[in-house]
Amino acid sequence: MSQQAITPELCDWIAEQSRAGHPSQNILAAMLGSGWDEAIARQALARTLGQSATLTAPAGATPGLPEPDLSRFAPVLDAGDRPVKVVMALRQPRVVVFADLLSGEECDGIIALATQRLSRSETVATGGDGSEVNAARTSDGMFFERGETALIQRVEGRIAALLRWPLDHGEGLQVLRYSPGAEYQPHYDYFDPAHASTANILRRGGQRVGTLVIYLNTPAAGGSTIFPDIGLDVAPVKGNAVFFSYDRPHPATQTLHGGSPVVEGEKWVATKWLRQGVFN
Repeated sequence: MSQQAITPELCDWIAEQSRAGHPSQNILAAMLGSGWDEAIARQALARTLGQSATLTAPAGATPGLPEPDLSRFAPVLDAGDRPVKVVMALRQPRVVVFADLLSGEECDGIIALATQRLSRSETVATGGDGSEVNAARTSDGMFFERGETALIQRVEGRIAALLRWPLDHGEGLQVLRYSPGAEYQPHYDYFDPAHASTANILRRGGQRVGTLVIYLNTPAAGGSTIFPDIGLDVAPVKGNAVFFSYDRPHPATQTLHGGSPVVEGEKWVATKWLRQGVFN
């Protein structure tokens, strides 16, 4: 499998299948049935079709994945009430870095709202339902209800417009504060299908399909968002954000990511997770 290569002939075949009306998930299944390594097959699909093969969505879910309009690769995108700059875009995995998603005043406002409600961050419980404190996540955090304040509502509307994903398909914003030495070790954001609590979690909107991490300040040193599988580090710059999507709950999406330790100062981030269906 390690010797498999994405050749022009393979890309031509994928393009022919797509023109014939075969959905990307069927093309992927055919490649896997022929012995292709899944990661290479997905890279070939992304290179040829410009997006990753989408997962099969449950009834009532929005098809496809959240995705900014990069069809013309314009350096500035219209996010409804604010122009947002595109700094970098990677096709496979889909990772996009934005600049000036939030103003400095909006970042400061979210921090001020969140400060009084912080508690030790938790993750999905290891052995069952619920959540628990995890040594891999050494931050303090809180959640806003969707549309809780005028500021939160404005930011959520901007995110929905930028990523072209329904507003009600998003979880409430989570704000995290990382003190010096704090980190979040590499992990995936999708819900593990094998986990005991996943079935209950999925009843509230289906799987997660995308993540947007917004930097609310610029730490003096450290605190980058890291993607170990692809060797990418994204610097935390106030008002900027990194977006990534994942079409299935599987490591083949190459969306393993984490927050590297803060070396000096604090790091504040706001995270928006996007679901397949209406989150309630």
